[in-house]
Amino acid sequence: MQRELINRIRALMDEGVACRVLGWKNGEFFFDVEPAFFDAENLEELVCNSFCGPNLSKYLIQEMSGDEKLIALMKPCDSYSFNQLCTEHRIDRDKVYVIGVGCRGKIDIDKISGFGLSGITAIEEDEAGGVVTVHTLYGTEIMLRKNILLDKCMACKGKEHRVADEIIGESEDTASVERFDMVKRLEAMSEAERFAFWRGELSKCIRCNACRNVCPACSCVKCVFDNPDTGVQNKAAADSFEENMFHIIRAFHVAGRCTDCGECSRVCPQGIPLHLLNRKFISDIDALYGDYQAGESVDQRHPLIDYTQGDCEPSIVRERGGANA
Repeated sequence: MQRELINRIRALMDEGVACRVLGWKNGEFFFDVEPAFFDAENLEELVCNSFCGPNLSKYLIQEMSGDEKLIALMKPCDSYSFNQLCTEHRIDRDKVYVIGVGCRGKIDIDKISGFGLSGITAIEEDEAGGVVTVHTLYGTEIMLRKNILLDKCMACKGKEHRVADEIIGESEDTASVERFDMVKRLEAMSEAERFAFWRGELSKCIRCNACRNVCPACSCVKCVFDNPDTGVQNKAAADSFEENMFHIIRAFHVAGRCTDCGECSRVCPQGIPLHLLNRKFISDIDALYGDYQAGESVDQRHPLIDYTQGDCEPSIVRERGGANA
């Protein structure tokens, strides 16, 4: 698919559709894939493989100030974030030619390493057999592909692209776990157990801001945590609870707008399951206002900024207040 994709992009460039494309490139290692812009000169450096996990939608925001039209590659899950940013007028749909790329789920290199493998030199995939052969400096290992997918792929929202001008490649639904299973487990805990769980996880935070920087819903021009006039600008936690407050405030900030793309957890160097905070809010919104998926379409108003006569009464919200993540 990578060659087909590059050839198609080059043809679109020749036709004058756009001069640049937002896609993925290899980092220091072949499994270290990162977002990048390409033009006709470096287009051959574009990659599209099983390590292209990054959601590209947010990187379009900074490009919207000019008149140039861009080509952007979107996996099915990325298209939700793209739609949400269009709804919030952070992306101008007319300035982006969207190529939907097929996705069979993306591989998590950390999960491979978690099996005790190091010195990884190459990976071969058997699509029919659903297995991956990992070559290392010390030998080879065969693994089931479904066991080494990114967590967000294991809770896949489906193979349908919510926005695309054309689609290249086939997609499949890779969901193998119930999306809100861990949320339910947290809700079943006592308040003391939940508090201990989140204190244990959030205390690992080093305030690198990777989660905020990668999150499509965190698109403020000036973040409150970067504003010296707010009193919360400092990067390092001033006390034992400040790192918790950073993530709690951020989760509230994106409530109703989070598409559950899982990027926050994917990039966290400490392995904190930050997506669970967002999924808790998504679960509550679904329970109180009916099923809602941010980014499913453009211009939809999420329940927290909309009103219908069927909305639950404040008393119902208060009664459910004890079930917090």
